[in-house]
Amino acid sequence: MADLSINMCGIKSPNPFWLASGPPANCGEQVMRAFDIGWGGAVWKTLGTPVVNVSSRLAAVKYSGNAIMGLNNIELITDRPLETNFKEIYEVKKRYPNHAVVVSLMVETKDEWKEIVNRSIDAGADGLELNFGCPHGMCERGMGSSVGQEPKVLTELTSWVMDFSSVPVLVKLTPNVGDILVPGEAAVQGGADGLSLINTIKSIIGIDLDTLSLKPSVGKNSTNGGYCGPAVKPIALHMVAALARDKNINIPISGIGGISTWQDAAEFLALGSTSVQVCTAVMHNGYRIVEDMIDGLSNYLDDMGMKSVNNLIGKAVPGFIDWGDLDLNYKVIAKIDADTCIGCQLCYIACLDGAHQCIHTNQGPCSAYHGKSDHGMNPRVDIKQPILHSHDSNAITSIPFVDEDECIGCNLCHLVCPVPGCLTMKEIPNAAGKWDPLESTCRHASLSIL
Repeated sequence: MADLSINMCGIKSPNPFWLASGPPANCGEQVMRAFDIGWGGAVWKTLGTPVVNVSSRLAAVKYSGNAIMGLNNIELITDRPLETNFKEIYEVKKRYPNHAVVVSLMVETKDEWKEIVNRSIDAGADGLELNFGCPHGMCERGMGSSVGQEPKVLTELTSWVMDFSSVPVLVKLTPNVGDILVPGEAAVQGGADGLSLINTIKSIIGIDLDTLSLKPSVGKNSTNGGYCGPAVKPIALHMVAALARDKNINIPISGIGGISTWQDAAEFLALGSTSVQVCTAVMHNGYRIVEDMIDGLSNYLDDMGMKSVNNLIGKAVPGFIDWGDLDLNYKVIAKIDADTCIGCQLCYIACLDGAHQCIHTNQGPCSAYHGKSDHGMNPRVDIKQPILHSHDSNAITSIPFVDEDECIGCNLCHLVCPVPGCLTMKEIPNAAGKWDPLESTCRHASLSIL
């Protein structure tokens, strides 16, 4: 069995799975219960001057059966007394000395930073996470993302903490910037031991069309919140990878954003994360999701012949390059397996209306779906008729087919096909000099690609 233990810039834990700072890591009872189930570490809900939170606080985007595809949160930092939090941190660390306990912090002045850093360390914190990412409530007070969006301020505050701290310090970055490298490099300049990202994305989740009030509603009003959950994972992966490949960022990364499964975690690890933090998925499904995460990642590493999770960290980073460095002579084309095709024609519709008109049916390139003429744009006349395939005695289905000369390998048809293995993308060997995307034209003679 592969070794899942990690060392995140001096912070050790039995596995890379940490609770992210938020409601699931709000108190000692929660964190201890999470550790009993299998979590390797926890980032304590952000400490600072206790605030009064609002009611209600959460709203969600539902999509394709997922009740929480995206979550909007207008909750602020802890509303529990600092003394209570520090007592609980001490108790957790005493009972679980081999688990990672990281304390998230957010205050204003240099003196406040010194005091809360020292008290956190005295309570037993293995590390600190500086919350420079919160996009609501706290940023209006000069904290959170208001720091993360100002590189000079971020560097200065980070350097303060580094002067005070005797334990590793992570800087949590906001995604609400034009270029994640700017705050990342600012944190490095401040002396940070590691980075964690992404924090939530500034957002309005939606409107109740019956009342025309924003969600979540606090009385009759609301405000922008922080967007998280599965929907933000692609954004998080990009930002983690951008930092991991940057030569000026040579410190460990804790990946956050939409991690719900072991596969999600493995992707973050492969793109440069040493640890991964989870919040929304726990809020949706509870702490026990970590059991499947541990088993899944362990089995995956075994299958890949990797003896340690450290063998996976950063393995995919070299494949992330700039667009201009991509091989423009590489080509794939779509291939439809007539034996497994069910004739739903989703590939045909997607290609016709959303791509490059390279998939056809026996009814004609345009008229079959729209029920109209070609509007004067005549199709190629040398296209062969498709195969007719019968799945039962009562139905004969038209099987779409690909014009391989026109297919540009965009992959859309493959993405929409509901039958596994039916529609694949076939590599065309020795395509150099045979295909120039800048000279490609629309299948209809009178149209050209802009």
